[in-house]
Amino acid sequence: MDKVKVSNIRVYAHHGCLKEETAIGSEYLVNVSVDANLTKASISDKLSETVDYVHINHIVKEEMKIPSKLLEHVGKRILDRIFLEIEIVKKAEVEVSKINPPIGGDVEKVTIVLKQKRKK
Repeated sequence: MDKVKVSNIRVYAHHGCLKEETAIGSEYLVNVSVDANLTKASISDKLSETVDYVHINHIVKEEMKIPSKLLEHVGKRILDRIFLEIEIVKKAEVEVSKINPPIGGDVEKVTIVLKQKRKK
């Protein structure tokens, strides 16, 4: 299986359990990796036969605009849309990182990682 990775998508969003987090917002990084058969695209040179990373970026930005209490929730929405909208994808992994989380310490980021396979 081949891979397409979209790394370090930077987004300003309003996720969190605290009122301050959803009111003020913060910076996030999102990484997406998908597995698909890219053989046809490698021969044909046609965008229609591969995973369009512009489409992945669009999905991430749209879903990150919708506030969630948990990063797990927004990550699952991203995965669901990838499988709904990009038929060639067989497996996907998404990492959502909150930069400088408000957890009372000097922490660069917290990250959740979700993986999913296409249901047959």
